[in-house]
Amino acid sequence: MVIVSRLFLLFVVFMTGFLTANAADASVRILTSIKPLQLIAAAVQDGIAVPEVLLPPGASPHNYALRPSDVRRAQEADLLYWIGPDMETFLPRVLSGRSKSSVPVESLPGMHLRHFTASAEHHDDDEDEHDHDHRPGSVDAHLWLSSINARVIAAKMAADLSQADPANAARYESNVQAFDTRLDALDAKIKQRVAGISSKQYFVFHEAFDYFEEAYGLRHAGVFAVSSEVQPGAQHVAAMRARLTEFGKTCVFSEPPLRPRLADTLSAGLPVKLAELDGLGGYTPATAEGYEQLLSKLADDLAGCLEGL
Repeated sequence: MVIVSRLFLLFVVFMTGFLTANAADASVRILTSIKPLQLIAAAVQDGIAVPEVLLPPGASPHNYALRPSDVRRAQEADLLYWIGPDMETFLPRVLSGRSKSSVPVESLPGMHLRHFTASAEHHDDDEDEHDHDHRPGSVDAHLWLSSINARVIAAKMAADLSQADPANAARYESNVQAFDTRLDALDAKIKQRVAGISSKQYFVFHEAFDYFEEAYGLRHAGVFAVSSEVQPGAQHVAAMRARLTEFGKTCVFSEPPLRPRLADTLSAGLPVKLAELDGLGGYTPATAEGYEQLLSKLADDLAGCLEGL
């Protein structure tokens, strides 16, 4: 009888541990299209689970080619977050067959959306070379570079997670509050970091940083919006080089992983520094403070180049 009782007790202990482990493994699976959304989700799920991301580091969110395994992940995730059709043009067809929740964050109430305006650096003969739609009036989908939008996205994720996983609702709410507090401190820190370069203008190869510039009082002088694969005509190159010559000392920023071939041609013999800005934070760890690291690095990289002029 004693042996039976002990065996029963061991069975109860085993089953308790088994069920507890399964409960932990059964956490809500979040999949985001791009790294910045994964970083926001990581702040919301901190201590509970680690969200997944669809695109690998260095992949373009504008024209990524999904693999069969990517499609399966997109179908199986409990919650999926993406920017919207203005950014991930490859996703709508896949998501049309998805039965679970998919959230295009650009459509969330309270989002601050910018729209592209006409730029002297955009030439009509390059329209077919652009990776995605930057026409005047179209939505600027690089919206994650605004901490205002990051707060809206985090709040939506927390609400969705609380509904799907009510046992952890208090933790999600606490995580969002902590995220908001950290973003308050981050905004103040970045404003102080870039205060000395607010009057310095620079050039970019991709008009992706307007939200960040708006938030922290920065402004680029021009956009060399050309494809990394197609070399522009001689007249266009001459016009861009003349623009750089006019400015004298300045910085020209490209995005990793590839620097446009044009960069060295434009800067040769000029007091121009070439540097990188990683708006996607491709290799930023998906931790609770990953989103802050993304914005902080942008500020440091901008200031680091411009301060050295």
